[in-house]
Amino acid sequence: MIVSKRHKKLSLKTRVVKKITDIPADDWNKVYPKVLEGYDFYKTLDEIGMDQFSLFYIAVYDRKTPVAATVCFIMNYPLDTSINGPLRRVTNSIRKVLPNIFSLKAVICGMPMGQGKIGIAGDTDMVMKVILRRLEQVAKKNRAPIVAFKDFDQNQTKFLDPLKKKGFTRFDSLPTTMLNIWYKDFEEYMMTLSSASRYDLRRKFKKVDGRVNFDLKIADTVDDGTLQEVYKLYLDIVAKHDMGFELLPIGFFKNIPVNMPGQTKYFLWKIDGKLVMFLFGLVSEDMFIDYYVGFDYSVTHKYHLYFIKFRETLNWCIKNGIKQYEMGITGYEPKRRLGFDFVPLYIYVKLRNRALRPAFNFICQFLKFENFDPSLKKGKKQRSI
Repeated sequence: MIVSKRHKKLSLKTRVVKKITDIPADDWNKVYPKVLEGYDFYKTLDEIGMDQFSLFYIAVYDRKTPVAATVCFIMNYPLDTSINGPLRRVTNSIRKVLPNIFSLKAVICGMPMGQGKIGIAGDTDMVMKVILRRLEQVAKKNRAPIVAFKDFDQNQTKFLDPLKKKGFTRFDSLPTTMLNIWYKDFEEYMMTLSSASRYDLRRKFKKVDGRVNFDLKIADTVDDGTLQEVYKLYLDIVAKHDMGFELLPIGFFKNIPVNMPGQTKYFLWKIDGKLVMFLFGLVSEDMFIDYYVGFDYSVTHKYHLYFIKFRETLNWCIKNGIKQYEMGITGYEPKRRLGFDFVPLYIYVKLRNRALRPAFNFICQFLKFENFDPSLKKGKKQRSI
């Protein structure tokens, strides 16, 4: 699908495509933010395909000059995404009998597994008008009752907040987590923590160091045998996680190092030749994103694998001059104790049915993520101090 459309009363033309390769890479890169999840990342997602999402891309042109670009997707959005704990187990049980009871089809600007980005090099108001117009058209064609902009940070609220005049409501999404790295070594980092957190970490490491022989290998890619082990641990953590959103096929982990050479890292921890933990990350000159992890749950708590992973990854970041370490969403309590900042993200949502919109917005307020994760409220208090 390649659809081009010139917008009446506006001097802009939009192009909507299902594969990012239908947009010239130069056009995309001229306007899209310089982030790790760029053209080649989306190329990987197109190659593997994902059952939960139908990706598409919007490019905006002023005559032949690219002035904006963004990624979007269509999905049946689970309204119970924010729910965890005992109530989530209840909704999961209901879903087994009525699979779509908590889902509404949505057309979403943003990325399924990361922060939303809109690259704009032209007039912001005009660009947002034509992007919204195309999203509305796609929603109408697909009979999707919801249009949304997912997980945008504060730097982009200035051109997204006007959406509230168009019927959208802004909600807090799950924040991402970030650690600014300025320490010369791990010990200096430890001194930035509270005495209680420092004591707890030292206690955990003392139980493991010198008693468990970890074999850590760091590589840009993995062979097929190791890939199978990695994917098994990945599936285990997806199955255990209450708030999972996407399920990646194994092809993602195989294809992405090919499409993004030099920008992927696999951290592989083995004990007696058996893989017990992995981390898949994306890396640029000064940024590392801890993207996907997996644990052997038979030894995770016994050997404090989460904290061993963090220590060795941070050591690698320090050694390689990385200035920012992003660890993504969920699992907030240990990240708060480890000194990560909670970076706010926002969702803009509109129910297209005006009559039902007030009731929908009320339900969304009840389903806010912080209502089901007390550590999010603690993180908010820390930011306000």
